[in-house]
Amino acid sequence: MTRCQVPAVLIHQIEQELDKEEEDIMIFLCRDLAPDLATASLRELLVALNEREKLSFLGLSELLYRVKRFDLLRRVLKTEKATAEANLARSLRLVPDYRVLMVEINENLEKEEVNSLVFLLRDYAPRMKMAKDKSFLALVIDLEKLNLVAPNQLDLIENCFRNIHRIDLVRKIQKYKHEALMSSVHSQPVYINARQASLPNLNLIDPPYSSGNVNKGKSQNGQSLILAEPVHMSIQESGPVSHKVFDDQYRMQSQPLGICLIIDCIGNDTDLLEDTFRCLGYDVCCHRYLNMNTMNQTLLEVARLQKHRNCDSFICILVSRGDPQSIFCTDHTFSGFPLEQVKKYFTADSCPELLGKPKLFFIQSYIVPENEQECTSLLEVDGNDEKNIANTKIPWKVTIPQVADIFWSQCKVDVSTLEKSPSASSYYLHCLAELLRNPHKRKLSILDIHTELNRKVYEWNKTADPSQQYSLLLQHTLRKKLFLSPA
Repeated sequence: MTRCQVPAVLIHQIEQELDKEEEDIMIFLCRDLAPDLATASLRELLVALNEREKLSFLGLSELLYRVKRFDLLRRVLKTEKATAEANLARSLRLVPDYRVLMVEINENLEKEEVNSLVFLLRDYAPRMKMAKDKSFLALVIDLEKLNLVAPNQLDLIENCFRNIHRIDLVRKIQKYKHEALMSSVHSQPVYINARQASLPNLNLIDPPYSSGNVNKGKSQNGQSLILAEPVHMSIQESGPVSHKVFDDQYRMQSQPLGICLIIDCIGNDTDLLEDTFRCLGYDVCCHRYLNMNTMNQTLLEVARLQKHRNCDSFICILVSRGDPQSIFCTDHTFSGFPLEQVKKYFTADSCPELLGKPKLFFIQSYIVPENEQECTSLLEVDGNDEKNIANTKIPWKVTIPQVADIFWSQCKVDVSTLEKSPSASSYYLHCLAELLRNPHKRKLSILDIHTELNRKVYEWNKTADPSQQYSLLLQHTLRKKLFLSPA
């Protein structure tokens, strides 16, 4: 943007034409440009920006465009609306995208909805002023002062919009998050969570775990630096380890954080899970009602994706009828697909791109009693252990996580639960999604979140019919703390 001072007469003319609401919107839009002038009037703010060479004709035209004063664009600045739009399309922008997003949301909210938001936020900001006539932008400013909302911290208001059923605004925020992450591969992403912001300022352009022996980072002044002599893990999967360990937490900085594969053979939980993990920053792949052959092929295809190389984690969620050691998918014959094999597809031997990265599995098994199972030959699968899979049932022991960086959460409940409520969601998966959506619970490590999950399931079981009780098992070989998306 060309920097040139704006004549005072133009600032005076514009300020005289704007009403109070338009002035407040302009002040909000410029809030990041002059943080020391948060309480200034619009005239004082524009004059200060002009003196600091932060205001230009293009910037002034953008502000008028944002408040939809196209008449002043034409009459005072001699600029057409189409010209202003063309300049914005060329990224000649004064106002940050975050401020524009908040103003657009403000335009789409009724007064009653703002009051509902104020009420919902009592749980998070009990001391916040609850004026009945508070505007949404004023509410955002209050939340910013409490460090509850920021350009890279929008989960709280996103959840509030979900609670008042404004899914259109939820999607608008999610679009902003996605565009902020993908806006430029040559600059630091705008939307990163607080945990990422607290980690070393790594160069995210390079693959997170390169095959070389030198890793690039950035010093505090933005210059590249070399991190030599990679530190080896104390526990490792097969294969060399080439990345440097900086602390006791898994790196979670890639965009997306990883692939989340959801295979729901019951069909009741896909939408909730997809929305939850997409909000966390995962590239979600959903499949419903697969038979065992199709599931096997899907697992193989996902395990072979080169995209894992540039991601920091992987998640697999399976929902199916089965027995404690295998799942049946949609097949009517109960031969069973060994859960052991599911895990092996994503270990370092089969998927080297996931070496040293956390691999999370969440399994909801609806257990079919043995007397109702039909014993047939097991599905023949690709993998290192296919010679060990005999043509008869194997009494598999629950020893799933045998290598590093595996998190294995399996929940079992009797299949009669489905017969009584065919369309009901899994309580286990419902609680998991609820915890991951909660901005406060999401500050916890995945192990602490699972402890909360245990507590919820235990409380459920205390009042549930014995046939409807859930049995939850966690096994893991995580070597570090793991935060999926801390607030």
